[in-house]
Amino acid sequence: MVVRQYKAKGAVTDVLLPVVALDDAVGLTVFAVSFGVAQTMSSGTIDVVSIAVEPLLEIVLSLLIGGGLGEVLTQLEKMFHSNRNRMALIVGFVMLTVALAQLEFDIGTVHFEFSSLLVCMALGAVFCNRCPLADEMMDKADKWTSPLFAMFFVISGASLELSVFKSAAVVGIGLLYIVFRCVGKYLGAYIGTTITGCEPKVRKWLGVTLFPQAGVALGMSVEVASWGAEGALIRNIVLFGVLVYELFGPVLTKFALTRSGDIQPKPVEVEQRRAKALEARGKK
Repeated sequence: MVVRQYKAKGAVTDVLLPVVALDDAVGLTVFAVSFGVAQTMSSGTIDVVSIAVEPLLEIVLSLLIGGGLGEVLTQLEKMFHSNRNRMALIVGFVMLTVALAQLEFDIGTVHFEFSSLLVCMALGAVFCNRCPLADEMMDKADKWTSPLFAMFFVISGASLELSVFKSAAVVGIGLLYIVFRCVGKYLGAYIGTTITGCEPKVRKWLGVTLFPQAGVALGMSVEVASWGAEGALIRNIVLFGVLVYELFGPVLTKFALTRSGDIQPKPVEVEQRRAKALEARGKK
């Protein structure tokens, strides 16, 4: 959203956007495995099926269902000529995808379930890469998604229990989480861009642009919140981290993109025209 707001273009932006998408996909995959293992360990019934097989099945089945629905959506979009109908179809498919992701069933001793986050990400990935109309439809969708984002943040933030931060241990965990995540993001980006031979400005600034944390992390924290007292603690720590990251992350991202040259200052004549327009409006 920072990139879109300031119309950033350049070497850092070209690497940043696909890295963010890949980061979300890897995060969801690791979360599915880790959460499955943690639930199994907490139940006291540890076996190979519940620790290894079920989490992997959740990932594979989620990707298959999301990808399959994305392909179906791509083919159906070609049958409509009205953007209004196409947008309605997209919204309907997102709701259908989320509904199907709630299904759970057992076959023998194996429990099957899906990750709603991973299913939706697979749906979007296949649709945007397969449908020739995807760019146009996504641009139109961006115009009405802001209220949904606002609602999502309000509902998620309402779950933050400030009373838990009376404990010095919880505050310490939250601060360590924030610090080590930022260190990991910066060092990981720096090492990765060095190995791949990226430009010096990409090596220097990419890690800073990865500091913000919001949507996917909040979604995962909502899922883990159902896991008793431990889940509530994890959710509160993540929400606390998101609060800090969203206060400073976008500012740091803008600073990094500006210093790297991806955000260009507006021409003087544009600023002058804007100042004259504001002055004329004030006189009226």
